[in-house]
Amino acid sequence: VQLVESGGGLVQPGGSLRLSCAASGFPFSSYVMSWPRHAPGKERELVAIFFSAGGSTNYADSVKAGFTASRDNPKNTVYLQMNSLKPEDTAVYFCKAESKGWVPIVYWGQGTQVTVSS
Repeated sequence: VQLVESGGGLVQPGGSLRLSCAASGFPFSSYVMSWPRHAPGKERELVAIFFSAGGSTNYADSVKAGFTASRDNPKNTVYLQMNSLKPEDTAVYFCKAESKGWVPIVYWGQGTQVTVSS
């Protein structure tokens, strides 16, 4: 099983980044996919979550205005388009996959650093 994030980096305030997460080794389309982030000294925050292919996507209130998440099931990939980035968006962004059911199976990517700074 692999979840490989890419697309992080250093960007100025107001800039944009697009994160990708390529998944393999599990039935991607049946898993709930999400993008949690973790900043030093802060609680882990769930940025976006897709409940199913073609279903709803929920966002944290702090990112609703600028972030758009999407998933491409044929490509086993999820994306996070981040616009109007702010310094408080600085964090390690993870890709997470979770199966449905009584005892969910959870997979995490290695994380990608996003730094918003001038």
